[in-house]
Amino acid sequence: MIASARSPLIIVVHISVLLLVALWTLPTAGLLISSLRDKDQLAVSGWWTALSTSSQNLTGRAASPEAQVEKDGKFVIEGKLLEGDTAKVSAFGVRPLQPSAFEAGKPADLGDGQTLTVNEDGSYQIVSPTRMEGTRGQRIFYTASVPPRFTLDNYREVLNAAGIGSSFINSLTVAIPSTIIPILVAAFCAYALAWMPFPGRAILIAVIVGLLVVPLQMSLIPLLKLYNGVGAFFGVPAKTYVGIWLAHMGFGLPLAVYLLRNYMAGLPREILESARVDGASDFDIFVKIILPLSFPALASFSIFQFLWTWNDLLVAMVFLGTGNDELVLTGRLVNLLGSRGGNWEILTASAFITIIVPLIVFFSLQRYLVRGLLSGSVKGG
Repeated sequence: MIASARSPLIIVVHISVLLLVALWTLPTAGLLISSLRDKDQLAVSGWWTALSTSSQNLTGRAASPEAQVEKDGKFVIEGKLLEGDTAKVSAFGVRPLQPSAFEAGKPADLGDGQTLTVNEDGSYQIVSPTRMEGTRGQRIFYTASVPPRFTLDNYREVLNAAGIGSSFINSLTVAIPSTIIPILVAAFCAYALAWMPFPGRAILIAVIVGLLVVPLQMSLIPLLKLYNGVGAFFGVPAKTYVGIWLAHMGFGLPLAVYLLRNYMAGLPREILESARVDGASDFDIFVKIILPLSFPALASFSIFQFLWTWNDLLVAMVFLGTGNDELVLTGRLVNLLGSRGGNWEILTASAFITIIVPLIVFFSLQRYLVRGLLSGSVKGG
Protein backbone atom coordinates (compact mmCIF):
# COMPACT_ATOMS: atom_id res chain seq x y z
CA MET A 1 0.00 0.00 0.00
CA ILE A 2 2.74 2.44 0.92
CA ALA A 3 4.69 1.74 -2.27
CA SER A 4 1.55 2.11 -4.42
CA ALA A 5 0.60 5.33 -2.65
CA ARG A 6 4.05 6.81 -3.16
CA SER A 7 4.29 5.87 -6.84
CA PRO A 8 2.09 8.76 -8.13
CA LEU A 9 3.95 11.18 -5.88
CA ILE A 10 7.32 9.98 -7.23
CA ILE A 11 6.05 10.39 -10.78
CA VAL A 12 4.92 13.94 -10.03
CA VAL A 13 8.29 14.76 -8.48
CA HIS A 14 10.16 13.38 -11.49
CA ILE A 15 7.97 15.33 -13.91
CA SER A 16 8.48 18.51 -11.89
CA VAL A 17 12.25 18.03 -11.91
CA LEU A 18 12.23 17.45 -15.67
CA LEU A 19 10.21 20.62 -16.20
CA LEU A 20 12.60 22.63 -14.06
CA VAL A 21 15.59 21.23 -15.95
CA ALA A 22 13.91 22.07 -19.27
CA LEU A 23 13.04 25.60 -18.12
CA TRP A 24 16.68 26.18 -17.15
CA THR A 25 18.36 24.33 -20.02
CA LEU A 26 16.37 25.56 -23.02
CA PRO A 27 17.02 29.30 -22.52
CA THR A 28 20.70 28.62 -21.86
CA ALA A 29 21.01 26.46 -24.97
CA GLY A 30 19.14 29.09 -26.99
CA LEU A 31 21.47 31.79 -25.73
CA LEU A 32 24.54 29.76 -26.69
CA ILE A 33 23.21 28.94 -30.15
CA SER A 34 22.21 32.57 -30.77
CA SER A 35 25.64 33.81 -29.74
CA LEU A 36 27.25 31.56 -32.37
CA ARG A 37 24.93 32.46 -35.25
CA ASP A 38 25.61 34.91 -38.05
CA LYS A 39 24.25 38.33 -37.10
CA ASP A 40 22.15 38.64 -40.27
CA GLN A 41 20.42 35.33 -39.61
CA LEU A 42 20.01 36.11 -35.92
CA ALA A 43 18.10 39.29 -36.79
CA VAL A 44 15.46 37.51 -38.90
CA SER A 45 14.89 34.12 -37.22
CA GLY A 46 14.89 32.45 -33.81
CA TRP A 47 17.56 30.15 -32.45
CA TRP A 48 15.34 27.08 -32.94
CA THR A 49 15.71 27.61 -36.73
CA ALA A 50 19.51 27.71 -36.54
CA LEU A 51 19.94 24.46 -38.47
CA SER A 52 17.48 25.34 -41.24
CA THR A 53 17.88 27.56 -44.28
CA SER A 54 16.64 31.10 -43.73
CA SER A 55 15.19 33.56 -46.21
CA GLN A 56 16.74 37.01 -45.94
CA ASN A 57 16.19 40.34 -47.65
CA LEU A 58 19.68 41.60 -48.45
CA THR A 59 21.18 44.61 -50.16
CA GLY A 60 24.11 44.71 -52.54
CA ARG A 61 25.68 47.10 -54.98
CA ALA A 62 26.84 46.38 -58.47
CA ALA A 63 30.27 47.37 -59.70
CA SER A 64 30.74 50.98 -60.77
CA PRO A 65 30.42 51.97 -64.45
CA GLU A 66 34.20 52.05 -64.56
CA ALA A 67 34.12 48.22 -64.67
CA GLN A 68 31.90 48.03 -67.78
CA VAL A 69 33.13 46.23 -70.86
CA GLU A 70 31.83 46.29 -74.41
CA LYS A 71 30.38 43.04 -75.78
CA ASP A 72 28.66 42.70 -79.15
CA GLY A 73 28.04 46.44 -79.37
CA LYS A 74 26.58 46.69 -75.84
CA PHE A 75 28.10 47.75 -72.54
CA VAL A 76 28.03 45.14 -69.78
CA ILE A 77 28.77 45.16 -66.04
CA GLU A 78 29.08 41.74 -64.40
CA GLY A 79 29.74 40.55 -60.87
CA LYS A 80 28.42 38.45 -57.99
CA LEU A 81 26.40 39.43 -54.94
CA LEU A 82 26.89 36.31 -52.81
CA GLU A 83 30.04 34.72 -51.47
CA GLY A 84 30.28 30.97 -51.89
CA ASP A 85 27.98 28.64 -53.78
CA THR A 86 25.53 27.59 -51.04
CA ALA A 87 23.10 30.55 -50.97
CA LYS A 88 20.48 31.00 -53.67
CA VAL A 89 18.68 34.12 -54.87
CA SER A 90 14.94 33.70 -55.41
CA ALA A 91 13.95 37.26 -56.36
CA PHE A 92 15.41 40.74 -56.67
CA GLY A 93 14.45 44.36 -57.13
CA VAL A 94 15.84 47.86 -57.55
CA ARG A 95 13.73 49.59 -54.85
CA PRO A 96 13.96 49.07 -51.06
CA LEU A 97 10.22 48.43 -50.72
CA GLN A 98 10.18 45.90 -53.55
CA PRO A 99 13.07 43.46 -52.97
CA SER A 100 11.12 40.67 -54.69
CA ALA A 101 9.76 42.50 -57.74
CA PHE A 102 11.51 40.24 -60.26
CA GLU A 103 12.21 36.53 -60.31
CA ALA A 104 15.80 35.36 -60.37
CA GLY A 105 17.10 34.87 -63.89
CA LYS A 106 14.62 37.25 -65.52
CA PRO A 107 15.75 40.71 -66.72
CA ALA A 108 14.46 43.86 -65.03
CA ASP A 109 14.02 47.10 -66.97
CA LEU A 110 16.10 49.94 -65.51
CA GLY A 111 15.06 52.50 -68.13
CA ASP A 112 16.90 53.98 -71.11
CA GLY A 113 17.21 50.51 -72.53
CA GLN A 114 19.22 49.18 -69.57
CA THR A 115 18.40 45.79 -68.03
CA LEU A 116 19.47 44.05 -64.84
CA THR A 117 19.50 40.29 -64.45
CA VAL A 118 20.29 38.51 -61.17
CA ASN A 119 20.68 34.74 -61.31
CA GLU A 120 20.07 32.15 -58.56
CA ASP A 121 23.79 31.83 -57.81
CA GLY A 122 24.00 35.57 -57.10
CA SER A 123 25.72 36.56 -60.32
CA TYR A 124 24.33 39.68 -61.98
CA GLN A 125 24.60 41.40 -65.33
CA ILE A 126 23.72 44.97 -66.30
CA VAL A 127 23.38 45.53 -70.03
CA SER A 128 23.11 48.98 -71.65
CA PRO A 129 22.99 50.01 -75.31
CA THR A 130 25.07 53.10 -74.48
CA ARG A 131 28.07 53.71 -72.26
CA MET A 132 27.05 54.05 -68.63
CA GLU A 133 28.17 57.11 -66.73
CA GLY A 134 28.80 57.81 -63.02
CA THR A 135 31.05 56.56 -60.24
CA ARG A 136 28.68 54.47 -58.11
CA GLY A 137 27.14 51.14 -58.96
CA GLN A 138 23.48 50.23 -59.07
CA ARG A 139 21.95 49.19 -55.73
CA ILE A 140 20.37 45.75 -55.83
CA PHE A 141 17.83 44.47 -53.32
CA TYR A 142 17.35 40.73 -53.33
CA THR A 143 15.81 37.85 -51.41
CA ALA A 144 18.15 34.92 -50.79
CA SER A 145 17.87 31.53 -49.13
CA VAL A 146 20.95 31.32 -46.93
CA PRO A 147 22.10 28.07 -45.27
CA PRO A 148 22.87 28.12 -41.54
CA ARG A 149 26.06 29.94 -40.60
CA PHE A 150 27.93 29.79 -37.31
CA THR A 151 30.77 32.07 -36.36
CA LEU A 152 32.91 33.22 -33.42
CA ASP A 153 32.94 36.82 -34.64
CA ASN A 154 30.38 37.84 -32.02
CA TYR A 155 32.68 36.71 -29.22
CA ARG A 156 35.70 38.32 -30.86
CA GLU A 157 33.88 41.64 -31.03
CA VAL A 158 32.91 41.51 -27.37
CA LEU A 159 36.27 40.24 -26.08
CA ASN A 160 38.19 42.79 -28.14
CA ALA A 161 36.17 45.66 -26.71
CA ALA A 162 38.22 48.01 -24.56
CA GLY A 163 38.33 47.14 -20.86
CA ILE A 164 36.74 43.67 -20.97
CA GLY A 165 39.88 41.95 -19.65
CA SER A 166 40.35 44.30 -16.69
CA SER A 167 36.63 44.11 -15.86
CA PHE A 168 36.83 40.31 -15.86
CA ILE A 169 39.68 40.47 -13.33
CA ASN A 170 37.71 42.99 -11.27
CA SER A 171 34.73 40.63 -11.12
CA LEU A 172 36.94 37.76 -9.94
CA THR A 173 38.58 40.04 -7.36
CA VAL A 174 35.14 40.95 -6.04
CA ALA A 175 33.40 37.57 -6.23
CA ILE A 176 36.02 35.20 -4.79
CA PRO A 177 36.74 37.02 -1.49
CA SER A 178 33.06 38.00 -1.20
CA THR A 179 32.26 34.29 -1.25
CA ILE A 180 35.01 33.02 1.04
CA ILE A 181 34.81 35.69 3.77
CA PRO A 182 31.07 35.29 4.59
CA ILE A 183 31.44 31.50 4.68
CA LEU A 184 34.32 31.66 7.16
CA VAL A 185 32.50 34.10 9.44
CA ALA A 186 29.14 32.34 9.12
CA ALA A 187 30.61 28.91 9.90
CA PHE A 188 31.94 30.08 13.27
CA CYS A 189 28.65 31.86 14.07
CA ALA A 190 26.59 28.85 13.02
CA TYR A 191 28.57 26.47 15.24
CA ALA A 192 28.15 28.77 18.21
CA LEU A 193 24.41 29.11 17.65
CA ALA A 194 23.98 25.37 17.13
CA TRP A 195 26.15 23.82 19.88
CA MET A 196 27.33 26.47 22.34
CA PRO A 197 24.67 27.51 24.86
CA PHE A 198 24.86 31.16 25.96
CA PRO A 199 22.35 33.81 27.11
CA GLY A 200 20.30 35.40 24.33
CA ARG A 201 20.99 32.71 21.75
CA ALA A 202 17.31 32.30 20.83
CA ILE A 203 16.89 36.06 20.42
CA LEU A 204 19.98 36.21 18.21
CA ILE A 205 18.63 33.42 16.01
CA ALA A 206 15.31 35.28 15.70
CA VAL A 207 17.14 38.46 14.68
CA ILE A 208 19.07 36.58 11.99
CA VAL A 209 15.83 35.11 10.63
CA GLY A 210 14.34 38.61 10.61
CA LEU A 211 17.27 39.99 8.65
CA LEU A 212 16.54 37.54 5.85
CA VAL A 213 13.49 39.57 4.81
CA VAL A 214 15.22 42.98 4.82
CA PRO A 215 15.51 44.18 1.19
CA LEU A 216 19.00 44.96 0.00
CA GLN A 217 17.85 48.33 -1.38
CA MET A 218 16.55 49.39 2.04
CA SER A 219 19.86 48.76 3.81
CA LEU A 220 22.13 49.95 1.00
CA ILE A 221 22.18 53.67 1.77
CA PRO A 222 22.45 53.35 5.59
CA LEU A 223 25.29 50.87 5.19
CA LEU A 224 27.07 53.16 2.74
CA LYS A 225 26.79 56.12 5.12
CA LEU A 226 28.11 54.01 7.99
CA TYR A 227 31.03 52.76 5.93
CA ASN A 228 31.88 56.25 4.66
CA GLY A 229 31.84 57.55 8.22
CA VAL A 230 34.13 54.80 9.50
CA GLY A 231 36.38 55.22 6.46
CA ALA A 232 36.65 58.95 7.00
CA PHE A 233 37.50 58.41 10.68
CA PHE A 234 40.35 56.02 9.86
CA GLY A 235 41.40 57.79 6.68
CA VAL A 236 40.41 54.90 4.38
CA PRO A 237 39.09 55.64 0.85
CA ALA A 238 35.37 55.04 0.49
CA LYS A 239 35.33 52.97 -2.70
CA THR A 240 37.78 50.09 -2.42
CA TYR A 241 37.72 46.32 -2.72
CA VAL A 242 37.65 46.06 1.06
CA GLY A 243 34.46 48.07 1.09
CA ILE A 244 32.63 45.87 -1.38
CA TRP A 245 33.90 42.71 0.37
CA LEU A 246 32.45 43.95 3.64
CA ALA A 247 29.22 44.95 1.93
CA HIS A 248 28.73 41.54 0.36
CA MET A 249 29.64 39.91 3.67
CA GLY A 250 26.97 41.95 5.44
CA PHE A 251 24.30 41.16 2.88
CA GLY A 252 25.19 37.46 2.69
CA LEU A 253 25.73 36.65 6.39
CA PRO A 254 22.07 36.26 7.50
CA LEU A 255 21.31 33.57 4.93
CA ALA A 256 24.68 31.88 5.44
CA VAL A 257 24.34 31.72 9.23
CA TYR A 258 20.74 30.51 8.97
CA LEU A 259 21.52 27.71 6.52
CA LEU A 260 24.71 26.54 8.22
CA ARG A 261 23.21 26.69 11.71
CA ASN A 262 20.28 24.48 10.65
CA TYR A 263 22.65 22.03 9.01
CA MET A 264 25.07 21.83 11.94
CA ALA A 265 22.23 21.47 14.43
CA GLY A 266 21.14 18.32 12.60
CA LEU A 267 24.49 16.58 13.00
CA PRO A 268 24.60 13.65 15.47
CA ARG A 269 25.15 14.87 19.01
CA GLU A 270 26.95 11.63 19.93
CA ILE A 271 29.93 12.55 17.76
CA LEU A 272 30.46 15.84 19.58
CA GLU A 273 29.98 14.29 23.01
CA SER A 274 32.53 11.58 22.21
CA ALA A 275 35.02 14.24 21.11
CA ARG A 276 34.50 16.21 24.32
CA VAL A 277 35.04 13.04 26.38
CA ASP A 278 38.37 12.61 24.58
CA GLY A 279 39.34 16.12 25.66
CA ALA A 280 38.70 18.02 22.40
CA SER A 281 38.00 21.73 22.69
CA ASP A 282 35.23 23.54 20.80
CA PHE A 283 37.77 24.79 18.28
CA ASP A 284 39.10 21.27 17.69
CA ILE A 285 35.56 19.93 17.29
CA PHE A 286 34.70 22.72 14.88
CA VAL A 287 37.79 22.33 12.70
CA LYS A 288 38.21 18.54 12.74
CA ILE A 289 34.60 17.34 12.90
CA ILE A 290 32.00 20.01 12.09
CA LEU A 291 33.67 21.56 9.04
CA PRO A 292 34.33 18.25 7.20
CA LEU A 293 30.78 17.07 7.91
CA SER A 294 29.32 20.43 6.83
CA PHE A 295 31.10 20.58 3.49
CA PRO A 296 27.90 19.96 1.44
CA ALA A 297 26.17 22.89 3.14
CA LEU A 298 29.24 25.09 2.72
CA ALA A 299 29.42 24.21 -0.98
CA SER A 300 25.71 24.88 -1.43
CA PHE A 301 25.96 28.36 0.01
CA SER A 302 29.17 29.00 -1.95
CA ILE A 303 27.28 28.47 -5.19
CA PHE A 304 24.52 30.91 -4.27
CA GLN A 305 26.91 33.52 -2.90
CA PHE A 306 29.24 33.35 -5.88
CA LEU A 307 26.37 33.60 -8.37
CA TRP A 308 25.02 36.63 -6.58
CA THR A 309 28.33 38.49 -6.24
CA TRP A 310 29.41 37.66 -9.81
CA ASN A 311 26.16 38.92 -11.36
CA ASP A 312 25.76 41.87 -9.00
CA LEU A 313 25.84 45.35 -10.49
CA LEU A 314 24.12 47.56 -7.92
CA VAL A 315 26.43 46.89 -4.97
CA ALA A 316 29.49 46.99 -7.23
CA MET A 317 28.56 50.42 -8.60
CA VAL A 318 27.81 51.83 -5.14
CA PHE A 319 30.78 50.44 -3.19
CA LEU A 320 33.41 50.09 -5.91
CA GLY A 321 32.65 52.76 -8.50
CA THR A 322 32.00 53.12 -12.21
CA GLY A 323 35.43 54.21 -13.43
CA ASN A 324 37.25 52.31 -16.13
CA ASP A 325 39.64 50.79 -13.59
CA GLU A 326 36.93 49.71 -11.11
CA LEU A 327 34.08 48.64 -13.40
CA VAL A 328 33.11 44.96 -13.07
CA LEU A 329 32.22 42.74 -16.01
CA THR A 330 28.46 43.21 -15.75
CA GLY A 331 28.88 46.99 -15.74
CA ARG A 332 31.27 46.88 -18.69
CA LEU A 333 28.85 44.80 -20.73
CA VAL A 334 25.99 47.15 -19.85
CA ASN A 335 28.03 50.05 -21.21
CA LEU A 336 28.86 48.04 -24.32
CA LEU A 337 25.21 47.25 -24.91
CA GLY A 338 24.29 50.87 -24.25
CA SER A 339 26.29 52.01 -27.25
CA ARG A 340 25.30 49.05 -29.46
CA GLY A 341 21.98 47.98 -27.99
CA GLY A 342 20.45 47.19 -31.38
CA ASN A 343 22.97 44.45 -32.14
CA TRP A 344 21.45 41.16 -30.99
CA GLU A 345 24.70 39.30 -31.60
CA ILE A 346 26.47 41.55 -29.06
CA LEU A 347 23.70 40.98 -26.53
CA THR A 348 23.75 37.19 -26.76
CA ALA A 349 27.55 36.86 -26.78
CA SER A 350 27.86 39.25 -23.83
CA ALA A 351 25.22 37.39 -21.85
CA PHE A 352 26.89 34.02 -22.37
CA ILE A 353 30.32 35.39 -21.48
CA THR A 354 28.79 36.62 -18.22
CA ILE A 355 27.40 33.20 -17.26
CA ILE A 356 30.40 31.07 -18.28
CA VAL A 357 32.18 31.36 -14.92
CA PRO A 358 29.01 30.77 -12.83
CA LEU A 359 28.26 27.71 -14.95
CA ILE A 360 31.72 26.31 -14.27
CA VAL A 361 31.30 26.91 -10.53
CA PHE A 362 27.82 25.40 -10.50
CA PHE A 363 28.73 22.22 -12.35
CA SER A 364 31.88 21.81 -10.24
CA LEU A 365 29.92 21.93 -6.97
CA GLN A 366 26.46 20.73 -8.03
CA ARG A 367 26.84 17.29 -6.41
CA TYR A 368 27.50 19.00 -3.08
CA LEU A 369 24.53 21.28 -3.71
CA VAL A 370 22.20 18.29 -4.01
CA ARG A 371 23.64 16.70 -0.86
CA GLY A 372 23.30 19.96 1.02
CA LEU A 373 19.69 20.50 -0.03
CA LEU A 374 18.69 16.93 0.77
CA SER A 375 20.52 16.77 4.11
CA GLY A 376 18.13 16.33 7.00
CA SER A 377 15.23 15.30 4.75
CA VAL A 378 15.73 11.63 5.68
CA LYS A 379 16.35 10.58 9.26
CA GLY A 380 17.57 7.20 10.37
CA GLY A 381 15.52 5.03 12.66
